[in-house]
Amino acid sequence: MQVPHAGQADKMRGHFFRQAPAAFSSLALFYTYTVKLNMASLKRSPPFRAEHVGSLLRPQELVQKRYDVASGKAQPDELVPLEDKSVAEVVKFQQDCGLKVVSSGEYTRHMFWGTFFETLHGMKELQLGVLKGYNKDMFRAYAPDVKSFMEAKEVPNHVTVCVDKIRHPGKSSNQREVDLMKSLLPESEWKNIKITLISPSWYHFRYMNGSAYPKEVYANDEEYFDDVAKAYQEELKILHSQGIRNIQIDDPNLAYFCSDDMLAGWKADKTNSKTADEMFDSYVKFYNKCFERPADMHLGIHLCRGNYVGSRHFSEGAYDLIAKKLFQVLKYPQSMAWDLDVDTYYLEYDTPRAGGFEPLEHLPKGKNVVLGVITSKFPKLEDKDEMIARVNQAADWIAKGTGQSREDALKQCCVSPQCGFASHAEGNALGYEDMRKKLQLVRSIADAVWPGEP
Repeated sequence: MQVPHAGQADKMRGHFFRQAPAAFSSLALFYTYTVKLNMASLKRSPPFRAEHVGSLLRPQELVQKRYDVASGKAQPDELVPLEDKSVAEVVKFQQDCGLKVVSSGEYTRHMFWGTFFETLHGMKELQLGVLKGYNKDMFRAYAPDVKSFMEAKEVPNHVTVCVDKIRHPGKSSNQREVDLMKSLLPESEWKNIKITLISPSWYHFRYMNGSAYPKEVYANDEEYFDDVAKAYQEELKILHSQGIRNIQIDDPNLAYFCSDDMLAGWKADKTNSKTADEMFDSYVKFYNKCFERPADMHLGIHLCRGNYVGSRHFSEGAYDLIAKKLFQVLKYPQSMAWDLDVDTYYLEYDTPRAGGFEPLEHLPKGKNVVLGVITSKFPKLEDKDEMIARVNQAADWIAKGTGQSREDALKQCCVSPQCGFASHAEGNALGYEDMRKKLQLVRSIADAVWPGEP
């Protein structure tokens, strides 16, 4: 079968299946599966051997200014020149560390998830306890991050929820970040800019069944998912038109399905209309709709178990429980149900809480994994030789599953810190020089394993 060129593949990604008559749905399913597999085999290895996950420690003056704006001590426009200066400095910092990937450090945000949902028509921030139904009881108390906050008596004052039909406003919530980054780099480097987006399930998973949207707006999850997916498709289209080619989805939610405590809570919650397995399947199908994108746009997904102020994590559990559904292209006719349409997986692997590398046996050819073996949570520097050995160990499991040699399996691998250094503005329990040493170590490991590759 002839592999289509990029433009043809772009049109066929999702559109062919939607437009195919019902009588030909099986043929469309098989054809889309074959195209995706062939296109994946043509993709080069992960875009960069030395990676990071997006957020970087912020200068203290920027952190303080943001708090001053929030408290009314400073005006919002006072943040702009400080953000501009800080982002310019952190771009140079990344380049000085030998990294090809560049992000804004997420310096234009307070939290890693940004304001994508908050800027969608139909989403609104409401004060808890004012309107009927919008109180702490709407949260899944067993969702790992929610549980952690409630135990610490840190219930938020406000909540972002769907109140009307969701649609994209036509302008990216990341526009300022994109414009700023493009102004700091030559056009030839724009493709290296990493823009992070929050998980599509962010304001669904955390809420009890039936609380994510009003029933008079959406009759069921599928209707809600369809409109959210259209918003993501529009966001990716806009970013692509701006020259962005490297997207990372930040998704703690899928990793929470590895947590025995979360799964036990889900099972005990009699309000759920789906089992945890069924919900995971629904999310993967939902994500695939969200991730329809131009063929030359690289999209990866980062899974972690929490990364909050003071280096807090929220859950534990190996990838074993979700590995097949997360990684594998299952054989026709089931492939479209569980083949998560991403190019790269950014996985944390810095401590035993994420389990071993065994689940990577299910990673198929044509998919990439960024191994987060360096912790971003604490200052102690890892041993380079030990980390190289861990990368090789991961490659051996990939090789076992695909029947490749270690050398070939390594072509699907990269290395990075396990998470961001500052998912929250205040950052993790380490210093700026600690972060520099960590990123330089990532570069050094990559140079040893993949000499001459970025």
